[in-house]
Amino acid sequence: MQAPRIETPRTLLRAPSQADFEPFSVMWADPEVTRFIGGKPFSRNENWTRFLRMSGLWAILGYGYWSIEDKAGRYIGTVGFADFMRGIPEIERIPEAGWALVPDTHGQGLASEVVGAIVGWADAQLGAPQTCCIIDPGHDASFRVAEKNGFVVEGLVDYDDGQTTVFKRARR
Repeated sequence: MQAPRIETPRTLLRAPSQADFEPFSVMWADPEVTRFIGGKPFSRNENWTRFLRMSGLWAILGYGYWSIEDKAGRYIGTVGFADFMRGIPEIERIPEAGWALVPDTHGQGLASEVVGAIVGWADAQLGAPQTCCIIDPGHDASFRVAEKNGFVVEGLVDYDDGQTTVFKRARR
């Protein structure tokens, strides 16, 4: 399966293409983007692995990540669902939402818009009783995005030598 196209008022969510790799890699090398996601910029090699994984999820799980394009056709980020086998029992086998946008789009409500689109798609297409996301406890902006889209804090869990906040959202 390949990512279906989803249009929002200001964006197009579409299957990743090889042309997306350069802006994807630039985004994930930016310390502002990775501050709460891994804590350090990712190398080009790490970004290539992440990029391939993003596309491969669709073939294996029937869900995955979309590339986000603004209405002018510029790549501005990534959003989707995964099962990264993180070893966190609270989210095992639950589609996990994630999102990242280029810094010059932050604070404009675009993350809330695209996350709203994908949870709507999940409710209609996945049939999963719930979805989840994990967010660094200090990432207030992502907390707001999750809460605006119906995710509810379940609690803190140990993950990667620290703690992360687990959110869950019941299918509607």
